[in-house]
Amino acid sequence: MSWIALEGAVNVRDVGGLPTVDGRSTRPGVLVRADNLQDLTPGDVVRLTRDHGVRTVLDLRTDAERQLEGPTQLQRTDVAHHGLSLVPHRDGDSEGDDLARAIPHREGRRGESPTDMTGYYVGYLEDAPKELATALRLLADPVSGTTVVHCAAGKDRTGVVVAVALSLAGVTRTAVVEDYVASAQVIDRILHRLQGRKAYGELGTIDVADITPQAGSMERFLDHVDRAYGGPHGLALAIGLDEETVARLVRRLVGPSPHGDR
Repeated sequence: MSWIALEGAVNVRDVGGLPTVDGRSTRPGVLVRADNLQDLTPGDVVRLTRDHGVRTVLDLRTDAERQLEGPTQLQRTDVAHHGLSLVPHRDGDSEGDDLARAIPHREGRRGESPTDMTGYYVGYLEDAPKELATALRLLADPVSGTTVVHCAAGKDRTGVVVAVALSLAGVTRTAVVEDYVASAQVIDRILHRLQGRKAYGELGTIDVADITPQAGSMERFLDHVDRAYGGPHGLALAIGLDEETVARLVRRLVGPSPHGDR
């Protein structure tokens, strides 16, 4: 995992180099995770597209977030963009309700303890299985090239999609959790950025501790995947992926099996 320094985003990293259970490691230049891309400078766009080869963006934000924030500098390029909200609009909810559910924080968590975000993460599986499946299919497609997955903070919705993809590829649980928790290294800068954005005004009343990622949340989420689906492979099949798509995703993220493709 390596950080990518940009002027207009603070939680951007390539998840290459993470260890797998069979002794391999994830390839760099395939999957990049990020916070929101609204403040990218022209130099940032050049760095992402030219230096890192970004060709596809998976935007996990809600329609309300995208409408309020407007297009990014990256959308003015030929990079493909896909809107895949993991927090779908509910009948009767207002735009404000959608935005309130977009950024999990301590005051609104549904977990068993004040620092538990597991309920939100399980909710993404239950509320947006088609969007999760589409994200994984796009990550598995070689045509996508280097792909950025992002939401607002780059830690919750992004964290779930990346964790599922890495787990499918055989990355060790320890490495999956460590990658998730790495966002805590820049959480103060993440919060500062969000508090200055129109879509996230309600975050002005919370502090860093309210949104700092905790290892236990991801551990419990992965435990749920094991219990409810028999593991990430069972989850992938349950949301509509086929075996060939899963195999393509693995080849994209870590390369051919050392034991030969099956």
